[in-house]
Amino acid sequence: MSKVTVVGAGFVGATTAQRLVEKDLADVVMIDVVEGLPQGKALDMMESAPIEGFKSKIVGSNDYKDTQNSDIVVVTAGIARKPGMTRDDLVNTNAGIVGSVVTEAVKYSPKAIFVIVSNPLDVMTYLAWKKTGLDTKRVFGMAGALDSARMAYFIAEAAGCLPSEVDATVLGGHGDEMVPVPALTKVKGKSITEVLKADKIEAINQRTRDGGAEIVKYLKTGSAFYAPSSSVVRMVSAILQDKGEVIPSCVYLTGQYGLKDVYCGVPAKLGKGGVKEVVEVKLSPAEKEALQKSAEHVRENCAKLNL
Repeated sequence: MSKVTVVGAGFVGATTAQRLVEKDLADVVMIDVVEGLPQGKALDMMESAPIEGFKSKIVGSNDYKDTQNSDIVVVTAGIARKPGMTRDDLVNTNAGIVGSVVTEAVKYSPKAIFVIVSNPLDVMTYLAWKKTGLDTKRVFGMAGALDSARMAYFIAEAAGCLPSEVDATVLGGHGDEMVPVPALTKVKGKSITEVLKADKIEAINQRTRDGGAEIVKYLKTGSAFYAPSSSVVRMVSAILQDKGEVIPSCVYLTGQYGLKDVYCGVPAKLGKGGVKEVVEVKLSPAEKEALQKSAEHVRENCAKLNL
């Protein structure tokens, strides 16, 4: 059985851990600084095993020694957004948290693949790469999978079809600069442009960009966790089962899409060893320009870290 460490026992971390064990993808160690929190949640999950029928085990811990020899480390630690906050507002606080947790985790699992979920996502992924010193293929972030799922749901709502009948693609940084790509978005195999009018598509694009903020506004004291946990588990599954599945992910670019030395959301083939390939898709000049702008925004925020 594979071993996955989930750093952070908050809503995103705990729900990720729950999905991992219920799907029997791996044994899980959930770690948090708060004493008793990961232990209590892990015990609660294990008590559901007789009903759910999963064979995987989960333990909660405050000690990184228990994470030893993990195949994958999922980092969800950090403060959540409050109403009115942008993802960028979290940069300084979460940089300290993410920097320390990845440094600890890599000591005990130097061969692990790191999947970053903490916000601001693209900047935290870059930080994790710098702090762990690992190959870029083994450090990447979860964002495109979530943004694409949100967009797919909004399209399904508008088109009156099942969410599973929509295939959506969102590229770029995880934030206001994200780049929905209608040309790569299909409803029951048909291009979205044949199914919905241009103004409707643009409204969906904007709602996708505001997807996280919309939920934060409702919750008032937290942020999304069901769809984010689903998205990260999809990525973990692709890696552990060596699927070679193409999933929009925040990966390090070395010239693809005309971008270098920056982490940004693009389609990537995930499997054993992490990122197997960055997939280049044809973009319109406007989309390419939007992707460049999005990457530039990420670069500016990374520069603030003074790494």
